[in-house]
Amino acid sequence: MEENMSGQSCGRNPAFALIVALACAIAPARAAEDPPLIDRSVADALAQEISGERAYRELEGVTRHHRMRGSLQFRAAADHLAESLKAGGLEDVRFLDFPADGKIFYGTQRSRAPWNARFAELWEMTPDGEGWKKSVRLADWETQPVTLAQDSASGAVTAALVDIGAGVSAADYEGKDVRGKLVLTSSQPEEIQKLAVDRYGAAGIITYALNQKTAWQGDDASLLRWAHLDSFARPGTFAFAVSLEKAREFQKRLAGGETIMLSAKVDAGWSKGGYQILTARIRGTDPDAGEIVYSCHLDHQRPGANDNASGCVTIHEVAISLARLINEKLIARPVRTLRFVFPPEIEGTLALLSGRPDLAKRFKAAIHLDMVGGGDETGAVFRVTRTPASLPSVVSDVAGALALFVGEETLAFASGEESDFPLIATEGTKGAFAPRLAPFELGSDNQIYLDSSWSIPALYFNDWPDRFIHTNKDRPENIDPTKLKRVAFIAAASGLALAGYADGDALWDAARPAILRRAASMEAAAEKLRPDEAANLRFEFWRGERAVIASISRFGAWNGEEAALAWLDALAQALGRGAAMAFDGEEAARVYARNPQVKGPMNAFGYSYLADKLSGDGATNNTQPPDNELLVYEALNLVDGTRDVAAIRNILDAAYGPVSLPEVADYLATLEKIDVIRRVKED
Repeated sequence: MEENMSGQSCGRNPAFALIVALACAIAPARAAEDPPLIDRSVADALAQEISGERAYRELEGVTRHHRMRGSLQFRAAADHLAESLKAGGLEDVRFLDFPADGKIFYGTQRSRAPWNARFAELWEMTPDGEGWKKSVRLADWETQPVTLAQDSASGAVTAALVDIGAGVSAADYEGKDVRGKLVLTSSQPEEIQKLAVDRYGAAGIITYALNQKTAWQGDDASLLRWAHLDSFARPGTFAFAVSLEKAREFQKRLAGGETIMLSAKVDAGWSKGGYQILTARIRGTDPDAGEIVYSCHLDHQRPGANDNASGCVTIHEVAISLARLINEKLIARPVRTLRFVFPPEIEGTLALLSGRPDLAKRFKAAIHLDMVGGGDETGAVFRVTRTPASLPSVVSDVAGALALFVGEETLAFASGEESDFPLIATEGTKGAFAPRLAPFELGSDNQIYLDSSWSIPALYFNDWPDRFIHTNKDRPENIDPTKLKRVAFIAAASGLALAGYADGDALWDAARPAILRRAASMEAAAEKLRPDEAANLRFEFWRGERAVIASISRFGAWNGEEAALAWLDALAQALGRGAAMAFDGEEAARVYARNPQVKGPMNAFGYSYLADKLSGDGATNNTQPPDNELLVYEALNLVDGTRDVAAIRNILDAAYGPVSLPEVADYLATLEKIDVIRRVKED
């Protein structure tokens, strides 16, 4: 349920109408008011020091590198950031190394060996007497590395092109001889590799797969989509990406009976090495108070400006700005240490938390930034994404309060009104910042911190949609320095608040209006449900909000928990407490606990632990998970040794949509078969 209140109706419940009115009245702070959670003097210092232009300069440097996991260019980008962090006054700037060879596991992540490319070209050939000669260069790794699929292997071939359409089923190959030829496909190469190459003998793959689904998908036929091959297939194959425009030209010519000859040469492959994770810190005053970790993912194709150079340079800007202000005694040193990490996406974070359990135990909260700088041309909407139903936390409300404050201040500035915090970069835009407080989403490293193997509350700042994600046009010119400054301000202030700047009362001041907004959204949703479903939604809603209140003392001294719970109880009484949906039978009463040796979600990065364990003999005897990735992720997180299957189903149904008891019971039984979870025996 989104927290934004625009267009909310009052419904039939008078108490609901009152809640909506209260939520709308207190949702945003007025322009020129003091900021939430941190003193005005601290906010002033942050606004003065944080530079969108400086972050943008760093982004220009990062985007020069094709930053594949474990690669030389990944390390070059990280080395540049490391030197800048050292110069900026950060402490303990170093690399944490985790070997990766395709065999080592970090929790549920099968490590992927480092991959480097040295040369790759694709040419169209033209007849030359009885042979062929190069005519038009279609792809060149040196000038545009996105044209070569990640995890391509070395190879060289001159061969005819065959259009196989999607290429995902045997029917796509009927009547077509692809052996020794290059195949043209609308799919990602990894989706057809086993069929096209392993079964039918294609020499290589040419893909024109479209970008992720957005309103703009297919509008720009010149886009080149970043492509991927199977990271574990040996000896492997190679694949090149061409634009939709070029693919349509090829298809028209092939349909007319023309033979299209292409020549491909690739020098690329895997090597020894591993995940190299840059880390730095700002020491807190209490070494026993734990750490707040700022996270991003440094890997991606060149240029990869918004995804995710923007997140990396923004936490870099937070790091050097806070270090300077603290070292110059312009703001106080926080109680908790602030740590900054720059891993490859998901797999690097799994390696970090699994390989360094000492650090994982110290992390009190994570602030993860993935795509945070998209300008108007990208179509991006900035989101502050909540923690999931399995881990309700006040951290979401901390960032939400600060984001709404920045939104109101920048709207006032854009409207010509008084504003103390316009937060603009001289090289950026001047428009209003319009953050969206979003429900929990998967899609980045936040899901690793939040996994119940570690249960680290994680904020997730991200842009979505982005019309250029994973393409050659995700360029620096589409990034807004003003947005980088504003997001850095929110991230810096959130980290300080969670690191000891905010006491329990300040955290409760951020949580209370957020609870009212969520209560209004919950009631609006409940009115559309059957009575038993609505009752279950209300019951689970209040359970979650009690957990939010309970989480406050994790971050700040607080004597107000009892009063806050009484306030929440009165609200529940006014709107209706609801009741959990009841189920009979043995499967509903089963209780499971996680196997502590299996850490992480069932789907990692470039590898599915679940699919791997379910492959081979007996796979058909297991039940595949419900067709909802949030349900799959959260069902495992909710296994805690005390909840029964019925309770897990009720939480999932309330938070993520309809799901039946048999679906949840069957999926958990499958996880039991592969020893991810174990049944708790009754005494």
